[in-house]
Amino acid sequence: MPQERPNILFIMSDQHTQRVMGCYGDDVVATPNLDRLANCGVTFDAAYTPSPLCVPARMSFLTGRYPNRQSCWTNSDMLPSDQPTIAHCLGAAGYNPILVGRMHSIGPDQLRGFVRREVGDHSTNWIGGVPHSLGVLNKTNDPYRVSLDKSGAGQSSYECHDDDVTAATLQVLDEIAEARKGGDAEPFALSVGYLMPHQPFVARPEFYDRYKGRVGLPDIPAVENEHPYMTEWRDFTGISDVPDDTAVRARTAYYALVEEMDAMIGCILDKLEELGLAENTLVVYTSDHGDQLGERGLWWKQTFYDESAKIPLLMSWPGTLPQGQHRGQVVNLIDLAATLLEAADAPPLPDADGRSFLQVARDGNRPWIDETFSEYCTDGVAPWTLPTPTRQRMIRTDRWKLNYYDGYRAQLFDMQNDPGETRDLALDPEFADLRDALIARVLVDWNPEKIADELAAKIPRKELLRDWSRAVKPADTYRWKIREEDNWLEESSS
Repeated sequence: MPQERPNILFIMSDQHTQRVMGCYGDDVVATPNLDRLANCGVTFDAAYTPSPLCVPARMSFLTGRYPNRQSCWTNSDMLPSDQPTIAHCLGAAGYNPILVGRMHSIGPDQLRGFVRREVGDHSTNWIGGVPHSLGVLNKTNDPYRVSLDKSGAGQSSYECHDDDVTAATLQVLDEIAEARKGGDAEPFALSVGYLMPHQPFVARPEFYDRYKGRVGLPDIPAVENEHPYMTEWRDFTGISDVPDDTAVRARTAYYALVEEMDAMIGCILDKLEELGLAENTLVVYTSDHGDQLGERGLWWKQTFYDESAKIPLLMSWPGTLPQGQHRGQVVNLIDLAATLLEAADAPPLPDADGRSFLQVARDGNRPWIDETFSEYCTDGVAPWTLPTPTRQRMIRTDRWKLNYYDGYRAQLFDMQNDPGETRDLALDPEFADLRDALIARVLVDWNPEKIADELAAKIPRKELLRDWSRAVKPADTYRWKIREEDNWLEESSS
């Protein structure tokens, strides 16, 4: 360990698919600030989310546990407040962890171990709480067809939220620098949560216009004889017949949102250097999950294809991590939690699933077991999910990816020879033994019938909490207020 514990600047976006970044090979999008972070540190090429859905992914990162081990599978599941988080561990090590922006925690505990929080989330803290409205863009933030139809140049409240997140982050850094002048030498731990580039697929014209005519159709068309679950999901969400111009318009806006977010992150990185705080600061950028962006005719997240399940992960730590290097090891957000705690010389999360890859970040030749999991389970409560609950789990090894669907056949992909996941080998007799072995590995300590029972048992509790919140209208703490008038769409865009 270095003699001094590092400062930690952790930045997490929402729904940023890994491939749409310059440092990951995209030659259209402009991400100069994320690219300079990559040039100054280590880029992980095979990082995955513990769940391709917001709340379970984020709660898994905080706890270092997969969704089935912390009982948060859906966006209406509440993490028990006695479950320690990475923020608790950092606090126990002497940090005063601060959060600016998005966390997406459900329930009364809106700190989760952070000692201070600014800006907050845009949505209600409660199951059934007072919902937000995006005005003319209403429902475009959920997996509905309207999010594609109402896409293009304009503005959404999500951009306004992230403006405030950036401004608040700069203010906190100024406060830290002033404290340093007064003799405070304690390292800081600052987490920043952005909403972008999550849909609405609407971007401010000054960014949208930069990509108009430069972003094309998806690379991978919808496949014939696709998995039956995907057919059901596509039909349910109404995306079986998306016109080409609609797909291009939505993708163009997404690219614009990525650049807009990159510019905001650049302001933070510039401030860090301007204030002389960069020298011993571990800077991490990642996202909770990706976005299909029309590949295979699919949109949003909710799948285990790499566009949805793979995440960007950049780490820079001057003098400790090498510069401009890539790592191919298979890692997960739950591993990132363990990694940050090791770097901070903080106590580990009790009974966690994650493994620290700090030594791998330092030296790509260090031993590592290339295996990780991701889960997607629903209870039928959210109106945008299929009415029949689903239980799905992915295993990714150094070469193979198997997607398990309870009640359906599995999918099997050779990620070395078929990184686009276009050839499903699960029904090929040549790969039957491998398929069965990976299914057996998926089902170790993961019982879909037990999960179904647990999810079903939660529904009456959720219904009561919903009725309570609708009746008493409890106050939302750390909630950022959405203004309907901040949402608009140029007439030519839809």
